[in-house]
Amino acid sequence: MKNTVTTKWLGDMKFESDNPSGLNLTIDAGEESGGHGEGYRPKALMLSALAGCSGLDIASLIKKMKLEVEELDIVTNAELTEEHPKYYNKVSIDYNFYGDNLDEKKLKKAVDLSVDKYCGVMEMFRQFAEVTININYKPAKK
Repeated sequence: MKNTVTTKWLGDMKFESDNPSGLNLTIDAGEESGGHGEGYRPKALMLSALAGCSGLDIASLIKKMKLEVEELDIVTNAELTEEHPKYYNKVSIDYNFYGDNLDEKKLKKAVDLSVDKYCGVMEMFRQFAEVTININYKPAKK
């Protein structure tokens, strides 16, 4: 399956990129790099793609397994290499599940299935970074 994305320069350090979904996004450098900070940063978008890909898997599995989860947030931290080209060489992902009736065993299975089987972005990251997974179970937020 082929995916095509067209990214158009809008001047200065700003670009607009389309997406197969039909939605566009703006990419811009920060002021320290000659941009105006009016868009997403490319490397941070990679982390959003990683969390989003895995999150979609997990949301689907929560539904299929009929699990009770009030909230889920995925916190992704990454370290860049020192030398150019700078890339993420260490990534940690914290899956934070909130609820009063969490089935920890099944939620762990959902995370494991995403991490080890379904999430293609996760597999891409594994090609260049050490990826660490943490799962946290917390009571519902009141």
